Amino acid sequence: MEYSLMARSHQKNLLFGSRKEKKRLKRELSCEVDVEVPAACIILIGLFALQHYGTHRVGFLFAPIVITWLFCISAIGVYNIFHWNPHVYKALSPYYAFQFLRNSQKGGWMALGGILLCITGSEAMFADLGHFSQLSIKIAFTSVVYPSLVLAYMGQAAYLSRNHEVRQEYHFGFYVSVPEKLRWPVLVIAILAAVVGSQAIITGTFSIIKQCSALSCFPRVKVVHTSSKIHGQIYIPEINWLLMLLCLAVTIGFRDTRRLGNASGLAVITVMLVTTCLMSLVIVLCWHQNVLLALGFVFVFGTIEALFFSASLVKFLEGAWVPIALAFVFMTIMYVWHYGTLKKYEFDVQNKVSINWLVGIGPSIGIVRVRGVGLIHTELVSGIPAIFSHFVTNLPAFHQVVVFLCIKHVPVPHVRPEERFLVGRVGPRDFRLYRCIVRYGYRDVHKDDIEFENDLICSLAEFIKTGSTASNSTNDETESDDKMAVVGTCSGHTMMMKEDNSDNAVNNNADDLAGTSELKEIKSPVIQPKKKRVRFFVPESPKIDTGIMEELEEIMEAREAGVAYIIGQSHMRAKAGSSVLKKFGINVVYEFLRRNSRSSSLVLSVPHQSSLEVGMMYQI
Repeated sequence: MEYSLMARSHQKNLLFGSRKEKKRLKRELSCEVDVEVPAACIILIGLFALQHYGTHRVGFLFAPIVITWLFCISAIGVYNIFHWNPHVYKALSPYYAFQFLRNSQKGGWMALGGILLCITGSEAMFADLGHFSQLSIKIAFTSVVYPSLVLAYMGQAAYLSRNHEVRQEYHFGFYVSVPEKLRWPVLVIAILAAVVGSQAIITGTFSIIKQCSALSCFPRVKVVHTSSKIHGQIYIPEINWLLMLLCLAVTIGFRDTRRLGNASGLAVITVMLVTTCLMSLVIVLCWHQNVLLALGFVFVFGTIEALFFSASLVKFLEGAWVPIALAFVFMTIMYVWHYGTLKKYEFDVQNKVSINWLVGIGPSIGIVRVRGVGLIHTELVSGIPAIFSHFVTNLPAFHQVVVFLCIKHVPVPHVRPEERFLVGRVGPRDFRLYRCIVRYGYRDVHKDDIEFENDLICSLAEFIKTGSTASNSTNDETESDDKMAVVGTCSGHTMMMKEDNSDNAVNNNADDLAGTSELKEIKSPVIQPKKKRVRFFVPESPKIDTGIMEELEEIMEAREAGVAYIIGQSHMRAKAGSSVLKKFGINVVYEFLRRNSRSSSLVLSVPHQSSLEVGMMYQI
C-alpha cells in the first residue's frame, strides 16, 4: 500500500533530516498510521454488525466482487509481464525454486515464510462450504483462481526484475507494481474483496462452531438460521461478538501488517499440515487404500508443508504466537466441555434405573400419585433417568401421568407434523409412564406451552388407541419402552377438543369483584387478549376397548389438572482423591462453562409458574 511506502521513506528521513523536518515527518507518519487503524476498525465493526441480517441479502454481490478482483489482478499481471519482462514465464519451472534455495540456503529458507503469504487469503473466498458445493470450488480454483494468482505474481516478478535497483528504502509489494493511475480503484476493489473473504471466514466459523456443539465438543450457543433454503447460512451472536473483539484487539495491538501476515501465515500452514495428516487417515479408513499410498501422500505433501511450517515458526515472537495462543485456549475449552459432557452421559447411562426398580420400591416407600401431567426433560432415549429416581427417592410422589420428554433436532429444515412425535410406553400400562421423543427441524419454531401441551396430549391419545390395540394381543404387562411409534396430530375419533369462551370466564370473574370502582376504571380502557383454552373429552364409541377408554379418560383428567415441567439441573464435582488438574477442569472450568452456556429450547420456553427444577450432584 502507498501508506507503507511513504512510511518507510519518512523513517529514513527521520534519521538524517533536520530537527524541524523530523518533527514534520513524525506528525505526517503518525497521521498516516492513525488513519489506517481506525479505518480498519470501522470496517470490522460494520462487517460484524451486519451479520444478523444474513449473507443471503448481500450474497448476490459476492460473485461480482470476487470476479472483478480476480480479473483486475490478472489483467495487471499480464500488463506487467508484457511491459517489463515477457520471459518471466520461465519462473514457473521448479528448477529455479530449487536453485534459489540452494544458493541462498538459510536466507532462502527464512524467505519461505513470506512466500507463504502468496497463498493465504485465496482460500478465504471459499472457506464456507455452506454457500458453495465441492464441485463449484474445484472448478473455480482450477479454472479461475489459480490462473489469476499465477498471472498476478508473474507480473510482480516481471516488475521487480527491472526495478529492483530503485527505491531501495521502499517495501516492495503488490501496489508498487500497479500503474499509478489505477492504484486507488484497485485499492477499493481490494477492500471489497477482503470484506467478502472475511465474510466467508466468519460464516465458516459459525458452521464449525455449530458442528462442534452438535458433537458435544463446544458449549451450547444460540444458532439462528438466516436462510430456509441453505442449511449452512447461520448466525451465532455470541461467537460473532467474540470474533469482533478479538479482531479489534489484534488490529489495534499489532498496528502492523507484517505481524498480521506472520500470524496468518502460521495459522494457514498449520491447517494445511494437519489436513495432510488427517487425509492419510481418510485414505486408509474411508477409501480403503493401501497404507503405503497414505504414507507416500504424507511424505510428498507433508515434507513441503513442514518446510514452510518451520520457516513460519521462526517468526513466532513477531506475531505468529497469536494463533497458537488462541488455538490453545479454544482447544482447552473444547476438551474440558467434551470430557465433562462425556462423563455426565456415562453417569446417566450407568445410573439409569429399570422399571423393575420402580415397581419394587413403590410399596416400601409409599409412593403417592398426584393429579396432573409431569413432563420430565431428559437426554436419554431409553431407561429411566437418574434424576427421576433421585426425585422419587427424596420425595415419594409423582404425577398420575408421567412423560419422559426428549427433544431432538434433526438436520432438515422442517419436520412434518405427522412425524414429529415418537411415543412409547415405559413399564406396565397401569403405571401411566410414557416416553415421547419430539423432533424439530433447524427451521422449526418451538410452539408456545399451550399448543405444545395440546399436541403432546393428542399424540399420547393416538398412541394409546393405535399402539395399545396391537399390544393387547401379546398380553404383556411389563411392556418395555423399546416399542415406540411415530404419531402425528390427534384425530377426531380418539379425543375431541373444544374451545371455551374466555369472555364468559372473564365475566364470571368480574361479577365476583363487581363491588370495586377500580375494576370499572381498569376494565373500560384495557382490552384483555383472549386466551384460548382447550378441553378434551373422549367420544363414546363401541369400538374403543374399556381399558383404552379408562386410560384416555385418565389422561384427559390429568391434562385438566395441569402440566408440570420437571427439569434436572446437574452439578458436577470430581471425586475425592482426583488429581488437581481434574478437579480444576471439572469443578472450575466445566462448571463455569455450564452455567454460562445456553439452555435447551424446551427449558427456555417453559413457563416459570409450571416449572420445577431438581438439582443433583454428579460425582465423577
